Amino acid sequence: MGCSYLHGLTKRPVTPLAPMHPLRAYLLRFVPELTDADWQPLDQALRVHHLARGEHFLQAGEHQPMLALLLRGTCRLYYPRPNGEERTTYFFFENHLLGDYAGCLTGQPSQLSIQALVDTELVVFDYAVLRQLYDERPVYERFGRLLAEYHLLGTDARLVEHLLLSPEERYRALLASGKTKILERIPQHLVANYLGITAVSMSRIRARVARGH
Repeated sequence: MGCSYLHGLTKRPVTPLAPMHPLRAYLLRFVPELTDADWQPLDQALRVHHLARGEHFLQAGEHQPMLALLLRGTCRLYYPRPNGEERTTYFFFENHLLGDYAGCLTGQPSQLSIQALVDTELVVFDYAVLRQLYDERPVYERFGRLLAEYHLLGTDARLVEHLLLSPEERYRALLASGKTKILERIPQHLVANYLGITAVSMSRIRARVARGH
């Protein structure tokens, strides 16, 4: 009797769960306690922004108090020098948060530039929104602290590399770091710039490493 009853039930279609917003997923990496009520005010402030290849999200000399999560594409962060040279210090891929964080804090024009290397899609929000949420919701204040610590560790690691390692050691460290997206998706001349060497020097280093020397 029980079996015939169960067989006669009409199965209701299962409604698939809506995918989580990538920025919310990013926040949860730092603050797993983030609730729907916490997320809503930031969600309402988001807007999508597109960059064509070669276009800048930010250029040195501008003050742009915005942050963005990269949804699709690739960007580089670089510092232009007075002599026209550029020093690339970071690459952004999917699910990276980017922006002039120092400029957001100080209100000063940016010293750095962020450029799209391919067609890129971002979701952006004003830093003022995040700053207001620091005061209204403690979970965002915790996120801000953890994010600042995360970036401090990354900046310190890059500084140590350039102060203590030779060009070849920096290249070998990149190979061992697991940062495969840099090696697979970034043009070699920009990888060389990121390592602080010329493209010719990098070609020689790659050849030595490939020979096992």
